[in-house]
Amino acid sequence: MTVWEQLFTKRMLICVFTGFASGLPLFLLFNLLPAWLRSEQVDLKTIGLFALIQFPYTWKFLWSPFLDRYAVPLLGRRRGWMLLTQIGLLATIAAMGGFSPTNDLAVIAWIATLLAVLSATQDIVLDAYRRELLNDVEMGLGNAIHVNAYRIAGLVPGSLSLILADILPWSTVFIITALFMLPGMAMTLMVSEPHRASPPKTLREAVVEPFHEFITRKGWNSALLVLAFLLFYKLGDSMCTALATPFYLDMGFSKTDIGLIAKNAGLWPSIIGGMLGGLWMVKIGINRALWLFGVVQVVSIFGFAWLASKGHFEVIGVAERAQLAIVIGLEALGVGLGTVAFVAFIARTTHPAYTATQFALFTSLMAIPRTFANAATGWLVESMGWTMFFLLCAVLAIPGMLLLLKVAPWGEKQHNLANH
Repeated sequence: MTVWEQLFTKRMLICVFTGFASGLPLFLLFNLLPAWLRSEQVDLKTIGLFALIQFPYTWKFLWSPFLDRYAVPLLGRRRGWMLLTQIGLLATIAAMGGFSPTNDLAVIAWIATLLAVLSATQDIVLDAYRRELLNDVEMGLGNAIHVNAYRIAGLVPGSLSLILADILPWSTVFIITALFMLPGMAMTLMVSEPHRASPPKTLREAVVEPFHEFITRKGWNSALLVLAFLLFYKLGDSMCTALATPFYLDMGFSKTDIGLIAKNAGLWPSIIGGMLGGLWMVKIGINRALWLFGVVQVVSIFGFAWLASKGHFEVIGVAERAQLAIVIGLEALGVGLGTVAFVAFIARTTHPAYTATQFALFTSLMAIPRTFANAATGWLVESMGWTMFFLLCAVLAIPGMLLLLKVAPWGEKQHNLANH
């Protein structure tokens, strides 16, 4: 079967829906929530601290064994949990807009934390479902499609909702945003349950074996290097975009500018980057993809530093909007490429028998720098300014690249995804 024939299969269509359902709540926390708080005059330090509500993405491996071991009575082991979390997400997103950032900031923080818990739990099950659904030949392409759909989902809270916020009350905006969980719920009800591996027989087996298998596979040293790589590979890139929406607002762009230019200029480069990355990985292997795509990721950070060096725009014209589009486009291309290679690396590192827990452990580690470092971003920006902050992000991207020498050497012969 050719790559193009693989693209148009039912399993790849399912990956579109899993990606969209996974991306919507995450991008709501990343894009819509900071924009809402900033437009209601909440200060940058507080908005930066709101990154701590992303803790559940960091700690989701703690409850992933329960999802491996136990099944919701209806729909089966994976689909039951998928539907339960999706119903919870729809209700929580819709409820959030009913509160005021000026008077109910603590309540909003609790709702956002619940939203993050439900979103992280949905991610555990969607990742496990996708790993069990796709055969080894389809892994690279399926992950690329999932990542692309995940980023397309970001258009809803990051673009459509911002544009609607200029003409509708925030409470209505959040209800409309919540309704975009419905396609994921429809997908969950329509697909069949994969039965690639037997569930663990005991909770102890579900908890202990995934960690034991990973550590004993190649020894402690190798395991620790892989874990360090997962922590650092996207650190600079993640910090760089943590306060992207407040940055654009501070540069003088309106919410509509951000909705139309920033998000859409980021969409096509990220989709093209993601699809090219998925197709290219089949040819060059994951290791070389991590090197090449990582370089693009680092270079894209300098675009933000360049834009920040121009200072606040008093007048926003065609030239300013074009500069914003170029910077966003380059960053999205880097992220599109880098994320596809990174997710493929994680999928390759999981053992099929312990999908949910190992996938959750690795993606949790990937989220740690995003949570801790991003919480400090508001403080860093206020103390050093936007330009120096972005240059610091570029420096912090280097350790992850250096770790590639050990975890994914350029010349090491790895199985291509097609053979894995």
